[in-house]
Amino acid sequence: MSVHLDVHTCARYRRAVRALNVFAGSVARARIAERGWDPALFSLLLGAAGGPKWLVLSKLDRVLSSTLLSPARRSAPLHAFGTSIGSWRHACLAQADPRAAIARMEEGYIEQRYRAKPSPEEVSAVTGALLERVLGDRGAQEIAAGARVKTHIGTARGLRLAAHTGRKRQLLALLLAAAGNTVDRKHLQRYYQRVVFSGDALADVGVRFEDFGTTVVPLAPDNVAPALLASASIPLTLAGVRDPPGAPPGHYWDGGIVDYHHDLGMYAGDGLVLYPHFYGHMTPGWFDKLLTRRRARGAALDHVVVLSPSDEFVKTLPGARIPDRGDFTKLEADARIRRWWEVVARCDALASELGDLLARGDPLAGVRAFPKR
Repeated sequence: MSVHLDVHTCARYRRAVRALNVFAGSVARARIAERGWDPALFSLLLGAAGGPKWLVLSKLDRVLSSTLLSPARRSAPLHAFGTSIGSWRHACLAQADPRAAIARMEEGYIEQRYRAKPSPEEVSAVTGALLERVLGDRGAQEIAAGARVKTHIGTARGLRLAAHTGRKRQLLALLLAAAGNTVDRKHLQRYYQRVVFSGDALADVGVRFEDFGTTVVPLAPDNVAPALLASASIPLTLAGVRDPPGAPPGHYWDGGIVDYHHDLGMYAGDGLVLYPHFYGHMTPGWFDKLLTRRRARGAALDHVVVLSPSDEFVKTLPGARIPDRGDFTKLEADARIRRWWEVVARCDALASELGDLLARGDPLAGVRAFPKR
């Protein structure tokens, strides 16, 4: 199923609002001013967790696949670190035909259907079937090879109570982890260990993991799918993944628990960071969503470029918001599917504005400093 807006409607949206926000830190702005949108400026691609929110980025990803991420325009593949749906987006971009992979994921994701109150096992089964569709016949091999993109998949290995699959223990682990995290993010390490399935050394581009007992597991064709499924396995909603190949034994959960929008303090590289995102702000972990004091600020943003939908554009979307997981329960399946297809269609405006920006004579036209908040 697909929904397309006519040319006049799309043009009206473009005239009415500015769809795309482009924020860049001080170092990023200076380099882009000097060299334009040179793909070689970028060393790292980040992808956030966020479930259905990714639908506002699918059209941007198509443009990036043939511009800043194109092997024809780069001397070496870009490193990409993502969690949850961010890692799935990168898995599409890393395949030989990224646009075809994005289209498969888009259709399969939007057309998901569940019973009224699905069990974690049912959600995992549907998600696993979707992942199989996204990867196709050669996706796992292409992602592990890293010819287009060097993929790094973030997961959270459960410790103590979080290592159990029973609903009561999971719930208690989440409550204790959230409480401890409110006091200090370091307390989250009692319940979750960061395990990164890595196609190459992230340290080579300046990513330093110095917390959460981080373990790096070589990415291989046989663990691409288990790592991606684990990275998107929300506790209590999905069943998680047990003992992914090559990784420390245990139960693995959504990487967004630890790295929701990522702690940008982990980056000490010199290259720029490209970050297509749902928002103009970055929240480190899943439990930090209400802790605005932990959002990335200051020097942590110097090398970062964020591409995100503007608040004005979001107000024009169905429901005046970005899709989220609540749509699965708040909307009847057919209504949700129609709404999500319309969101994707309207996001042609984001892709159009990004294409214009990359082709513009003034590379900083419309590029703004990060808001102070």
